[in-house]
Amino acid sequence: MHIEQHILDQVNIWLTPTFDEKTHEAIKEMMTSSPKELEDSFYKNLEFGTGGMRGVMGVGTNRINKYTLGKNTQGLSDYLKKSFPNETLKVAIAYDCRHNSNTLAKTVANVFSANGIKVYLFSDMRPTPELSFAVKHLKCHAGIVLTASHNPPEYNGYKVYWQDGGQLVPPQDNEIIQVIEALSYEQVKFEADDSLIEYIDVEIDDAFAKSTIENASFNTSAAAKENLKIVYTSLHGTSIKAIPGVLAKAGYTNVNIVAEQAEPNGDFPTVKSPNPEEPEALTMALALAEKTNGDIVIGTDPDSDRLGVAVRNTDGKMMLLNGNQTMVVMTHFLLQQWKKQGKLTGKEFIGSTIVSTPMMLELASAYAIECKVGLTGFKWIAKMIKDFPNQKFIGGGEESFGFMVGDAVRDKDAVAATLLVCEMAALAKEKGSSLYQELLQMYVDYGFYKEHLISITKKGIEGANEIKQMMVDLREKPLQEINGERVVMIEDYQQSTARNLFTGEVSTLDIPKSNVLIYYLEDGSKICARPSGTEPKIKFYFSVNCAIESANDVPEAEIYLDTKIKNIIAGMQLN
Repeated sequence: MHIEQHILDQVNIWLTPTFDEKTHEAIKEMMTSSPKELEDSFYKNLEFGTGGMRGVMGVGTNRINKYTLGKNTQGLSDYLKKSFPNETLKVAIAYDCRHNSNTLAKTVANVFSANGIKVYLFSDMRPTPELSFAVKHLKCHAGIVLTASHNPPEYNGYKVYWQDGGQLVPPQDNEIIQVIEALSYEQVKFEADDSLIEYIDVEIDDAFAKSTIENASFNTSAAAKENLKIVYTSLHGTSIKAIPGVLAKAGYTNVNIVAEQAEPNGDFPTVKSPNPEEPEALTMALALAEKTNGDIVIGTDPDSDRLGVAVRNTDGKMMLLNGNQTMVVMTHFLLQQWKKQGKLTGKEFIGSTIVSTPMMLELASAYAIECKVGLTGFKWIAKMIKDFPNQKFIGGGEESFGFMVGDAVRDKDAVAATLLVCEMAALAKEKGSSLYQELLQMYVDYGFYKEHLISITKKGIEGANEIKQMMVDLREKPLQEINGERVVMIEDYQQSTARNLFTGEVSTLDIPKSNVLIYYLEDGSKICARPSGTEPKIKFYFSVNCAIESANDVPEAEIYLDTKIKNIIAGMQLN
């Protein structure tokens, strides 16, 4: 096959003595045996997306490896020195259970130290939320976590955190990217100054556990805690380092851990995907719940920022909650507790995202507080906390199974969320109710909202172009009607416009630009199209709702709303 000159130019740079012999051999092997892979490895630079940098591990500019991460770290070191002149710079680094995470973390630590920056490096894998906590706790200027969250085993990634413990946001992200892109690989300093690398572990673990218990527990009686039968799985990930200890310290003694999945393993051998958003990932935990008559099942992803929750429904059958459901029950519970403690003054807020359930707005309205809505990704919720210091953040989340309790950790946090869910379930059980019954009552009080997500994967260069074309069509030839319902409003976050199709009126969206389109229909339905920032996917989010009189109406309403979603998908020709 013909390989374009700009790709060959990059390949030739990687064949210079700046790169090691192993890298040279891998490139030569690709040149002869798999030119297609060579093209994919070098056709672009791996970019920062919504969650930092994430990609397949391997050789090349479009891969995660010692050199791409080294260049990132060199650029970040230069940027830190420019941003904080005359300060003794400090960074914290954590990593997950993936292949090469520990060696890549050490490479990153080496580069920072070679640039005269003090490094706190976790001595073993740790949950991502603990890194966010450590950045603030140790008063660091930045933090890095090596993780690809719930991506397949061949992936790894690099997430950057700032002083507040939140992930990078504009303008820093673009400024850092410019610094990185201006560097050449021979400028990267790989020679460590070991005197600047300090290993951290137990002391931070204890402080993190203490903070989690302070934020996510609410005077639950010892009897209620002992009475709750919990089934928990870490899906071969890092949460095993934190969650069992936090639950034990908080007084939860009745915890059954899925033994086959408790050992951290970057191959994730017992699951197709270590993603608690996928029902299949919790199969073993659900089987253990049947065996032990468990009340609640909790599973976390490899870096322990997302959690999946299953509870018993009114028939006593285990049922998986989706991310929107866990988010609204957790937020509602926090609001109830804050109200009970007399802590609601009207200056508080909850956080959500543009692709999550509109039910969050209903909750905020009912408790006379604000719901701030940002782009997808917890860095935007962290930014809300930083941007509004006079308002107190209660909690918030997004539909993709992430939640944040209070502001001690500035990223989604499955450790605190797990404890919070256990508190809710224990208190509900104590009063003869259940988490599921609490959710049904919320549907009666605030409206029955039903959400659905479809994800369309298009791989490689051709796939990226197909996804781009889908968004162009939705923008330039907007649908006027979907499933017999007129489109009322189209929000285009790339153009920062909200256009009312009835009046022609156009208003400005005060949210950073992003390649997202939202269609609002006359009956209150909402459809959002969003290409992924880190994977070759385009996602479509659907939200529909209706009013119900009592919890008994849920089965019928569910069929009605499911049919509506099906018809919308068919009407948009997405199936």
